[in-house]
Amino acid sequence: MVSAGLAGALFSAANPSSLTARLVAPRFTTPFQSSSLLTLSSSLLHRQSVPVRRLLQVRAARMESTRASLGFRAPHFELPEPLTGKVWTLDEFESYPALLVMFICNHCPFVKHLKKDIAKITSFYMGKGLGVVAISSNSAITHPQDGPEFMAQDAKLFNYPFPYLFDETQEVARAFQAVCTPEFFLFKKDGRRPFELFYHGQFDDSRPNSNIPVTGRDLSLAIDCVLSGQHLSIAQKPSIGCSIKWHLGKSS
Repeated sequence: MVSAGLAGALFSAANPSSLTARLVAPRFTTPFQSSSLLTLSSSLLHRQSVPVRRLLQVRAARMESTRASLGFRAPHFELPEPLTGKVWTLDEFESYPALLVMFICNHCPFVKHLKKDIAKITSFYMGKGLGVVAISSNSAITHPQDGPEFMAQDAKLFNYPFPYLFDETQEVARAFQAVCTPEFFLFKKDGRRPFELFYHGQFDDSRPNSNIPVTGRDLSLAIDCVLSGQHLSIAQKPSIGCSIKWHLGKSS
């Protein structure tokens, strides 16, 4: 019979969570063959020497949007829409009183968390006269799942009511000073003046696995204000998401 001391040693050696387990000299209540003891001790020591494998969790890198100056003028762009093949420019939105430019992508968990609600909210406000465009600037070389073919599939799957454009050179992202996905730029337009930045902040407080419901509160309030000509009184919290995936050897 093996005593409680030996049983404890066996349990410690077999327990992967016990990284500091030591072999304790056992006490015996009945005679025990010394050869058996040596064999058992050798086995335990061998088991203790086996390295414990640790499970690594890979998490998406979080990045906050950098504060762009309000009044910043919307940069010109000329980008293709993979779904239709049409090339869109900033000039095509000149007749709109406000323009929402969103930097998104296919694979980012922060974008996936919002896709359905982005489609729903933009559809609602486009009916009220808001211009909307989404841009993916992620490198299709390092992240092929964000390439044009899959962008077209995403646009169709989520029934995006806005054009979803591909910034292959990433020059448009640099011109907007965009750094993450999702990132929201809401511009207002007064008459013949160029589009000027009115809001650069988050969609709402919800994040993946945060247990906070998605409401689109912050962005919706900003759109309500810009369309009605009112001043935005809430603080503009930065958007949080994945970093834009720049081409190898390049960055923002």
